[in-house]
Amino acid sequence: MKEAEFDNELNKKFKFDFSEPTSSQVDIKKLKEFLAKDPSPTLIFYGGEPLLEIEKIKQIIDGLEKAKLKVKFRMQTNAKLLNKLPIRYLKKIDKILVSLDGNKSRTDENRGAGTYDLVVSNLKQARTLGYNGEIIARMVITQENPDLFEQVKYLLENKDLGFTSIHWQLDAGFYKFDYNKLGFKSFVENYNKSLTKLINYWIKDMRTNKRVLKLYPFLAIIESLLKNQATKLRCGAGHSGYAITTSGKVVACPIMNCIEDFKAGTLDSNPKELKKFDVSGDCINCNYLDLCGGRCLYWNQASLWPKEGNQLICKTIKNYIDELKSRMPEIKDLIKKGIIKKEDFDYEKYFGPEIIP
Repeated sequence: MKEAEFDNELNKKFKFDFSEPTSSQVDIKKLKEFLAKDPSPTLIFYGGEPLLEIEKIKQIIDGLEKAKLKVKFRMQTNAKLLNKLPIRYLKKIDKILVSLDGNKSRTDENRGAGTYDLVVSNLKQARTLGYNGEIIARMVITQENPDLFEQVKYLLENKDLGFTSIHWQLDAGFYKFDYNKLGFKSFVENYNKSLTKLINYWIKDMRTNKRVLKLYPFLAIIESLLKNQATKLRCGAGHSGYAITTSGKVVACPIMNCIEDFKAGTLDSNPKELKKFDVSGDCINCNYLDLCGGRCLYWNQASLWPKEGNQLICKTIKNYIDELKSRMPEIKDLIKKGIIKKEDFDYEKYFGPEIIP
């Protein structure tokens, strides 16, 4: 996050510290001591772009393994440098979230010419070299392109990629300057229609192929409905998952790395005693909170869009929760008939996907 990205209004709301070093200065000895206090630690290599720090990643993995700490490693990356990480280290990272937005034209439009081919080549190479971990396509759906269904379908059916795990995030509500009432209202209408098509596709695939594709925004809601469980923020930010900054501070979420208000502790802290954060405002009294969890801590607390804009974002969430609820009898029938299992909807919590788009 750059200082120039924040306007005066946000500076009045939060206290910022832009002194974080651009490269990781994390003390590995302190990191080991911090993680050793956690009974089930998961470490996610995140950024910026984590693969710009390959030597640091290798040092951390070697150091934690030498200390005989049982740590689950995860990564969120654009995968442009994935071929530079030695395969023996890559194999230790069981789940990788890769930034791909759909087909070649959509990905290159969002992320630069040549991105799609480079990323696909690196993913193929990783598989050829024996990487068997879960690769999740981490998509961004922009306001200009609401065609969720077509892009997810492409990633699922492209034989060169073979994705069975996908997460998407709406690029909405994170910057004050990008709200356009009429444009976003139109986006919401088209996105909701596209989402209905995707739910139909997902359930049809269960029936036909006797499996549950890991479309994380769907998976999590159905799991909660099957188990009748309420949730807090589904990404875990500020209560079950935290970010370690390049200087070693512990904050609620990576996007909050420069916001002092969301500092939860340091590597000298006990993970069990880190400061906890929760959503506030309109989310508190919302009937959908138990399933939504509040979408995003930063979005909730910063509230950069006007109320009408945030209500439109919430409309997409309420729509997709309602749509999934309406399909529960069908899903329960598939479980009853043994076509799929209830356990097929179980998933690892708090390893990267925000879950709620």
